[in-house]
Amino acid sequence: MNPSSVNRSTTDFVVAVDALRSASNDVSQGQHCRERKSSAYLDERAKNFQANYEESVTKLNRYYKQVKRQILRFQSPTTGLFPRDLTEPQIISAHVRDSVYCAAAVWALAQAYKRIDDDRGRTHELAQSAVKCMRGILECWLHQAEKVEKFKQSQTPKNSLHSVFHMVTGESIFKDNEYEHLQIDCVALYLIFLVQMIQSGLQIIFTTDEVNFVQNLVFYVERAYRTPDFGMWERGSKYNNGSSELHASSIGLAKAALESINGENMFGVQGASWSVIYVDIDAHNRNRTIFDTILPRESNSKNTDASLIPTILWPAFAIHEEQLVNRTIEKVLRRLKGSHGLKRFLRDGHGTVLEDKSRKYYRPSEIKTFDGIECEWPLFYIYLIIDSVYKSDSEKVAHYQKLLQPLLLTSEDGPLVPRYYYVPKDCLEQEKNAPGTQIRLPSNEGKIKVNNESRDNIFLWGQSVYIISQLLADGLLNITELDPIRRFLPAAERPRPNSRYSSFQRGSAEQSSPNDLVIQVVLIAESVRLQQLLATYGIQTQTPHQIEPIQIWPPIELAKAYEQLGVNNKLGLSGRPPRPFGGLGTAKIYRACGYTFICYPLLFEVSDFYLSQDMEFVIDDVKSDLQFLGKCWKLAGRPTFCMILREDNLRGLGARHIFDLLAAFKRGDCDGIKVRIGRLQEFISSACIEHLDFLDMDADVENIFRPFLEKDKGKQFRSFTDIPKITKIDLTEAWVHNLELHQKTPWELTQSFNQTDNIYFQAQILQELLNREGLYFRVDGDTVEEKLVKLNHLAGTRQNWSVVRFCSSLLHKLVDSLAPSITAILVRGKQLTISVWGREEEVIDKPVSPNDIKSILYTKCFPYDVIQAVLQQELIINIGTFITTNPELFNGILKIRIGWIVQAMKLELKYYDDKDFSINSLSPSMIKKLLYNVIKRKSDEGQYYSPERSMLWNRQLDGALNRVPPDFYERIWRILERTPSGIKVAGYHLPQQPTLSDMTQYELNFSLLVEQMLSKIIDPAYRQIIVELFVIVEAILSRNPELSFNKAVDLDKLVHEAFELFLKDRGEKQKHDDMTAFYNTLPNVRHGTTIYMVRAIMNHLLDGDLRGIKDFQCIVS
Repeated sequence: MNPSSVNRSTTDFVVAVDALRSASNDVSQGQHCRERKSSAYLDERAKNFQANYEESVTKLNRYYKQVKRQILRFQSPTTGLFPRDLTEPQIISAHVRDSVYCAAAVWALAQAYKRIDDDRGRTHELAQSAVKCMRGILECWLHQAEKVEKFKQSQTPKNSLHSVFHMVTGESIFKDNEYEHLQIDCVALYLIFLVQMIQSGLQIIFTTDEVNFVQNLVFYVERAYRTPDFGMWERGSKYNNGSSELHASSIGLAKAALESINGENMFGVQGASWSVIYVDIDAHNRNRTIFDTILPRESNSKNTDASLIPTILWPAFAIHEEQLVNRTIEKVLRRLKGSHGLKRFLRDGHGTVLEDKSRKYYRPSEIKTFDGIECEWPLFYIYLIIDSVYKSDSEKVAHYQKLLQPLLLTSEDGPLVPRYYYVPKDCLEQEKNAPGTQIRLPSNEGKIKVNNESRDNIFLWGQSVYIISQLLADGLLNITELDPIRRFLPAAERPRPNSRYSSFQRGSAEQSSPNDLVIQVVLIAESVRLQQLLATYGIQTQTPHQIEPIQIWPPIELAKAYEQLGVNNKLGLSGRPPRPFGGLGTAKIYRACGYTFICYPLLFEVSDFYLSQDMEFVIDDVKSDLQFLGKCWKLAGRPTFCMILREDNLRGLGARHIFDLLAAFKRGDCDGIKVRIGRLQEFISSACIEHLDFLDMDADVENIFRPFLEKDKGKQFRSFTDIPKITKIDLTEAWVHNLELHQKTPWELTQSFNQTDNIYFQAQILQELLNREGLYFRVDGDTVEEKLVKLNHLAGTRQNWSVVRFCSSLLHKLVDSLAPSITAILVRGKQLTISVWGREEEVIDKPVSPNDIKSILYTKCFPYDVIQAVLQQELIINIGTFITTNPELFNGILKIRIGWIVQAMKLELKYYDDKDFSINSLSPSMIKKLLYNVIKRKSDEGQYYSPERSMLWNRQLDGALNRVPPDFYERIWRILERTPSGIKVAGYHLPQQPTLSDMTQYELNFSLLVEQMLSKIIDPAYRQIIVELFVIVEAILSRNPELSFNKAVDLDKLVHEAFELFLKDRGEKQKHDDMTAFYNTLPNVRHGTTIYMVRAIMNHLLDGDLRGIKDFQCIVS
């Protein structure tokens, strides 16, 4: 197509706009049409196509020639792949992403040709060329099946699928460590187009081996939410130093791929039940939640990125929440849009004349060199044209066509899309000084010479997307033909692929579930005895025997069943990793091998970690799970919540919490969530049903899987009072101090153990034996380990939580869901540190495995405080819950330092309660409440400090929580701009350079660097004073632009001088280091801390530490 036809294309598009709206309405009303001819007739543009048949055929033939000359002639005849760089002396490398887009363009033209009866075989030719490419990629990856298997266990770059292959042989070109292969977005993009093409009628997957491999590709992308990769630009962080990071674009594409492929049959309409692909709904939800959380940011180092455009818009349509989409795209355009396209991201050196192409990585602070001269890519205007077509916005289509037209290059075979436009060498300084004023030159697309050979250089990715955009704008291609699975529609409006399998049908994947969602609750009593007892209180339950033939499976059995999904011995693939299912996966009802079963949530599993012994904590988790289901359930059918009731649950003080919950269930409302209790058999018809057709029909299900069975408890209870009770919780600890246990022999220790009833003393004796003799030393026939387990159970029965935690830590216990909780914290832009307060901290800034977490806890905490090794696990679990349900609680807290939070909780306990008991003696539910009270700010709106607490208390808490005011890190940036020698705090020096060169003001990495500086302070109250001082210094500098610091700003020196002024005004002549009174002084009063800090800064000004105009008036407010 020639540039001169752009106006005519736009006119054709305008004519079709109303018809597009009509067709979209038909689709949204559920009148989805799968067949090509039916969907074409539904679209008014098809009528326009028929009315101008000759002209349309002429256009299509012109596009056919263009595709043949500009794309298909470069396709490898052996692998079907397309080259990435046509300037290579020997064109051998093909990238998966570029090849997928080339295949998409060829397939799109084939879709357009389907409308012509006499297409001269072109529809089939084009379609099979796309199939050839998609199969070529699949075959390249099949040779790396062992990498997929390893990646499921450890998501590291060396285990990732390669993204570049030899065009002719399909072999790897680069070794694992020679190229940034880990690009999850690349695999996800392939899966999206694979499903689109199969839905259009193409047969791409031929064998069950390939079906199994595709299922394993789903496992590959499922954990995108916790896998740092190198992103769409293959550079990882923007510093281009070989480091990977979490990318919103990768997570978004993975989320879209999971939605696209869920329940799809890889053999198309001819497929059987065993060729269907399954998706873990909980993995999808984690990707969705974290993707929403990161937006509109791209990563820690990139505040925004053009890669978000193809993620949020076509082809992924990863999100449908209009407000978030608009905010993200508006930010991308505001920060990256130029006159010749969009920058990929700020300080991107790729393609600039200053980039040293002989080096793979940049040097420290080198990216500052590229500030203001980044290359601009016309490619993203094309994506915006496609999006405007989907939105039926003719004005935007015309706008971006107008912006694109002058950027295209001319050639004999039609317009060419340049890869980018760059600033020539002689215009660099002028462009930096006045952005957007200098000319830019296109990259060398068109006729070039390589080794004295004339060659056409084409940016195939951009050219492919351009052809698709013009087919749409010309009215030759319907949006539903380009998107057969209707990704552009919210989930509720998409056609359901198969009613046999669960699908996303309840609202868009980004919108909350409807207000009338009802959660079906099934109450299962473990025994007839318990059932009869509950019935006397009006609570109707069922036993496992009464719901037969339906079975109840523990979550571990469901995970065992799914381990058979995708198994292929020939390829060495083991199937789904043995990970537990979350709350969404256990809310379905399953059918397999002639059996129907329901799975109860993980929280009802009898765990060897002590949290399950606190019923109030468990009930709180039940409510959280119901809230989670109500918010995140997106599947067709109602969620079914199976609650297991055990006799042990009704012992002690926790029983009343269970009865309160069951009473709420009877009322039909649990904390605002609608619930309905009833018999399981009644809920089948309205539940979400999943058929596990991948299970072997000949499998001996009864012997392989172990369902939850009814227990015979014997004698009936006459009333609730017959159940043995637990004594009232005693928070007083009875540790024995000043012991000389290390001087006693093992025999003497054993005797002491047998002679005392003090379980605290017994725990201390077992610790001594453990340290000396090990876990397997025998004490009266039992090993030390067995004694610890028994003592742990006894202490749990008595609710002696200090002993429970002490024994659990000695046994090196680890709670199940710790890794997901840490991931939930990290993906919200936070860092986590683990240590005992005052000791060296271990910083966790990337998702880690359970074994790594265990190692950190028992090396950083256990040697200094035995109990904190498990107490900090509780806090991490609770923080993960709070940050998911109430993220606003953590506003102003960037680094979550668990050891410091423990200190804050001790302070809160000390101030609020005069009783002499330890935080270790509190139950898990009390710990959770205390943590919430510490984190929750109880101040009036607009008031920074809580009036309920003293100033010292406020400063200690905020300092311990690492809480800072809004825009704090931006203020530090502005101070750093005015301090050439940098900033000093607690012996840490933050230099002006290369900090300002490497980073930008709003990127997360700069904020984390500031937190690293502040982490050197060991006193929480002093840390908060330093934070206040930073705010004051920035206020003075911002109100007096002529000032800047001549020397490094020493914050410690300023604080101590302010303290001396404070003592002087109080009439204290003797200097001392006790700053308690200073910490307890309000800031903004007549003799407040702010006044003294301002005076200290003024004194430095008079001593010449500031420079500026000689005679000036310093403005503070």
